[in-house]
Amino acid sequence: MAEDGVSSNSRYVKLTKDQDAPMEEIRPGELNQPVRVPQLEVRKCVECGQPLPESYSPPADEPWTTGIFGCADDMDSCWTGLFCPCVLFGRNVERIREDIPWTRPCVCHAICVEGGVALAAATALIHGIEPRTAFLIGEGLLFTWWMCGIYTGIFRQQLQKKYHLKNSPCDPCMVHCCMHWCANCQEHREMKNRLSENAIMPMTVVNPPPVQEMNMNESHEIPVAENNGEQGQRGAALEMHPL
Repeated sequence: MAEDGVSSNSRYVKLTKDQDAPMEEIRPGELNQPVRVPQLEVRKCVECGQPLPESYSPPADEPWTTGIFGCADDMDSCWTGLFCPCVLFGRNVERIREDIPWTRPCVCHAICVEGGVALAAATALIHGIEPRTAFLIGEGLLFTWWMCGIYTGIFRQQLQKKYHLKNSPCDPCMVHCCMHWCANCQEHREMKNRLSENAIMPMTVVNPPPVQEMNMNESHEIPVAENNGEQGQRGAALEMHPL
């Protein structure tokens, strides 16, 4: 009984063969993989190479390549943003976030924005709706429009953070709430211009030196020629000494 009491209060457990846990299979090379330590990763300045603090964020002072009302600068995006803004918005989101397919934001935009505009037009054209019901529908549409402005402004903010762009003309969410179609076209033109500038950057092409080959006959001839040259120099040196 004493032994049972001691074993029950003990911190150690005696394992048998049946209680042993199965050993994990370790494949060759798994133990040689590099270990990522986030504490040792330090961000450095691109120009000088000095380490940067964790709270550092680059200044957002870059100007936009086109203005908010420059829709006529790119007529393709202008017509697409006018008649199919959901498609243009989906393409913009896909360029900003590669992990999001363009169809998902396109469908969300079509349901919330285009659907809300169609519902507002139907409410205004149908005369049999009571004023109270029309007021509730309008209030719901305004709330939906405000939420869509916040949703689309988030991606505009990510675009500004990617290219260090400043707020133009005001906060991203407010821009989409007041000038959604113009902001949608401006973002498309901005990414298009940025990508074209990166593509035009000159690249230095360095050609590798030609491969040098040596035959066996040449390798034998070279020592022979060197020996003949040494013998000739020795003979000339001997002839120069007076007898």
